[in-house]
Amino acid sequence: MTQRPATAAVPAAVPASETAPLREPSLLDATCNAFAEDFAALSPTDATAAGIPGHDGELQNFCPEYFSSVADRIRELVADVEALNDTTDDSDDDEDFDDVDHLTATIVRDRMASYLAFHHRGEDLRWLNNIDSPVQIIRDSFELMPKDTPEALDAVASRMSKVREALRGYAESLAEAASAGRVAARRQVEAVIEQCEALAGEHSQLQDQGLDPDSQVVVGARDAFAEFADWLSTELAPLAGTEDAVGRDRYELFSGYFLGREVDLDQAYAWAREELAVTVEEQKQLAQALYGEGTGVLEAYRKLDREPRYQLHGTEALMEWMASVNEEVHRELGGVDFTVPEDMPQVQCAVDRAGSGGIFYTPPSDDFSRPGTMWWSVPKGQETFHTWQELTTVFHEGMPGHHLQLATSMLQRRTLNLWRRTMCWNAAHGEGWALYAEHLMADHGYFEDPGFRMGLLDSRRLRLARVMVDIGVHLKKATPDGSGVWDAQYAKAFLRSNCAMGDANLAFELDRYLGWPGQAPSYALGYRDWLTLRDKAVAQGMELRRFHDKALRLGSMPMDLLASEVLNH
Repeated sequence: MTQRPATAAVPAAVPASETAPLREPSLLDATCNAFAEDFAALSPTDATAAGIPGHDGELQNFCPEYFSSVADRIRELVADVEALNDTTDDSDDDEDFDDVDHLTATIVRDRMASYLAFHHRGEDLRWLNNIDSPVQIIRDSFELMPKDTPEALDAVASRMSKVREALRGYAESLAEAASAGRVAARRQVEAVIEQCEALAGEHSQLQDQGLDPDSQVVVGARDAFAEFADWLSTELAPLAGTEDAVGRDRYELFSGYFLGREVDLDQAYAWAREELAVTVEEQKQLAQALYGEGTGVLEAYRKLDREPRYQLHGTEALMEWMASVNEEVHRELGGVDFTVPEDMPQVQCAVDRAGSGGIFYTPPSDDFSRPGTMWWSVPKGQETFHTWQELTTVFHEGMPGHHLQLATSMLQRRTLNLWRRTMCWNAAHGEGWALYAEHLMADHGYFEDPGFRMGLLDSRRLRLARVMVDIGVHLKKATPDGSGVWDAQYAKAFLRSNCAMGDANLAFELDRYLGWPGQAPSYALGYRDWLTLRDKAVAQGMELRRFHDKALRLGSMPMDLLASEVLNH
């Protein structure tokens, strides 16, 4: 998931796109709002990510006490929800739960139970990977912070001055986990060491945060990352094993969190394998239609890359193209298959300086003073970009993907409390919708061009392949070719043969799957859930635009809960 720079901001205002009847906030809403504010104080980087003001100058210390404090506050929330639920009797009293409250309570129980399960098993203390752990959280929080006033820059400097303490606390947590034999795989430790060294180096992102690059606070933060890299190298890396697989027990824990429900992992693997074969066959036929009989899919990829009509040169051209695609969808499809709220700002486009090759979206702040932004993490030296491959990504991250999804839910102030609008996230719902959005655009003719159609199939193929990679490696399943058991080497070759990614992006993605178990399958499995739900809703007589609007206005939640809300009301 990951955060980045505040670009041109829209004027701060309370959004007005309220389509639901007026609803007074309930006691449960107040409880959730209080939790969101308390959590923002406990975890200031999450406050920055959610756009909750007042905490940008702070930085949590990732020591064991921090994780215990978060768990304690979560237990208080769960206890408060249960106490409120016990006092309601479904009468007409103001304190009783209404339908929104009942759903909120169910979502709270699901999300908080998952976090507490992680805490009880010590997963929070050992938390280290190449994409979603404290080093990336600290790094990325600076990119999301405003820098347009002296006060904003003071907050940047204040947070940066706390980096050393935060990293030393993180080392305490990792050391405590290691003492119990819980250490991330060596691959992840080495990836984080490399990231820390980049933050400590001559071209550090920390030097581009609006402060004097030679100031004591910037130099001190860079030194802190160098110190932490040394600690990882000398203290943690020798304890890290080479085994990437987490095993079925831990994998089920992670999978349950990302999907919000138990899934038959072996059936999911088999389903992905079958769907992958169908997709590959369609690509083979398309490759020959594009370039003649005997042309293979990978050869077609190379030829598409060489076609000038699919090329963009330079990041400025890339940003302009991304913006134009989003503007076209915003303009032409709003009111057709979905409603674009009148007060939803256009998505912004920006270059992420991490250079991993990843592409992602960060939501707007709660008051929309910070825009929703698509980020393209451009590897060093890359100057040519291929639209045939990336059109689907624009739909996924921008319109009608994450930008429409998250901005729509954030505008539902009459029905969704602060926690549900800004902090509640289920990966199958979120990533499943974004993948669903890619395929929705095919229904509107955006992939009639055979090159763009190949890109859509490439996206589908990757999402299916990584279901197999993720489950295959972590559960040590037999490889599809029967040559042995899934491992990192086989997974890399499998990915290379099933996607058009460049080497830098592919290497990053593989490390991501190995260090963030259970997250990658949420895309394809969530997409499958969205398709199933849509088909059931349409069979009940629900018009497609009404289905999309209703589902998105409910906000993020496990897909079985969403199905119940959409189909039974």
